[in-house]
Amino acid sequence: MKKLLKKLLVAAVLFGFSHAVHAAEKQYVVGMSQCNLGEPWRVQMNTDIKNAAEKHPNIKMIFKDAQNDSLKQRAQIEEFVSSKVDLIIVSPKEAAPLTPPVADAYKKGIPVIVLDRRVLGSDYTSFIGADNKKIGRAAGKWVVSKLGGKGDLVELKGLMTSTPGQDRDSGFREGIKGSNVKVVFDADMKWLEPNARKEMESALATHPKIDLVYGHNDPGAHGAYLAAKAAGREKEMLFIGIDALPHEGQAYVKQGILAASFEYPTGGREAIDMALDIFAGKQVPKEVTLESHVFTKDNVDSGGEWLK
Repeated sequence: MKKLLKKLLVAAVLFGFSHAVHAAEKQYVVGMSQCNLGEPWRVQMNTDIKNAAEKHPNIKMIFKDAQNDSLKQRAQIEEFVSSKVDLIIVSPKEAAPLTPPVADAYKKGIPVIVLDRRVLGSDYTSFIGADNKKIGRAAGKWVVSKLGGKGDLVELKGLMTSTPGQDRDSGFREGIKGSNVKVVFDADMKWLEPNARKEMESALATHPKIDLVYGHNDPGAHGAYLAAKAAGREKEMLFIGIDALPHEGQAYVKQGILAASFEYPTGGREAIDMALDIFAGKQVPKEVTLESHVFTKDNVDSGGEWLK
């Protein structure tokens, strides 16, 4: 009986101590400004951040949606600064408009993690993202190989005032350079599927021969496919995109809608891991480059293939 009482006493002391430590653990407020939630990939990024943060009770997340408005996103960063959050995560709509508020927050001592799209200069704590130029280049080389070195392409671009759109375009052009693959129609669909469908309708109306459509994201490629299907021409061409979310790009590959989808990791989990390191006083890298896979019908069930 005495041994049991002693064990219970020790357990009670330990339980009380752990609760006291937990109560004393510093609470951190993290502000997240997402450029828009109209793209499934961005919804997934927020979900990844939320799921990672929920594993740490000392982190409180505040999410804001800029609704594709750079001025609104600037105001959100300024609001985070004025409310003295402990850290800011931002995925900018455009580089130039977001540079001043991000730099101001950083200079005022608030750590800023920039996700996916860059700002100008180096006044931020760290940038996390995949190499869009590498992904675009890999897509270009894949296309050249798939088409046997020649063909007429449609390129449906992401927002060309954003760094991913610029890099996915320039990388792709590098990948097809020296071949007889040529882009016969291109348009900025601003990452949105309805825009891509509309632009593809124009491409179909003006080009009787299209061998492949390169969408800067999977919704763009899917919108192009729907336009081609409505015109009865979807079997004449291939469609490829970027993002490769399991329920979107990878699913389209399995369904035979896309010939390939190139992965663009969200970086959400990595952002929270880095935030924890910053709160712990650790040095963090200025830049973290996330690795990517390509998914085709031959490898999608086995997890894709790493981009080289």
